[in-house]
Amino acid sequence: MKFTYKTNGVCSRSIDIEVEDNKVKNVSFFGGCNGNLKGIGELVKGMNIDDVIARLEDIKCGFKNTSCPAQLAQALKQYKNA
Repeated sequence: MKFTYKTNGVCSRSIDIEVEDNKVKNVSFFGGCNGNLKGIGELVKGMNIDDVIARLEDIKCGFKNTSCPAQLAQALKQYKNA
């Protein structure tokens, strides 16, 4: 399933996510730190969504209460609860 998540409180504007069989198939961030976010997208490919959530949900960016990786975790939580 493909879906788009509108981020909140970070530099990126949105995340396109594709999940198949409870695993991340593809992730693309729009806006934000291009190279770092491409790297995160590649690192989570093939991972179980619960593992991605566990690893990324508590990451903060500077003094913000969230980060782009944490926003990806939030998107996957929302997907699971839909």
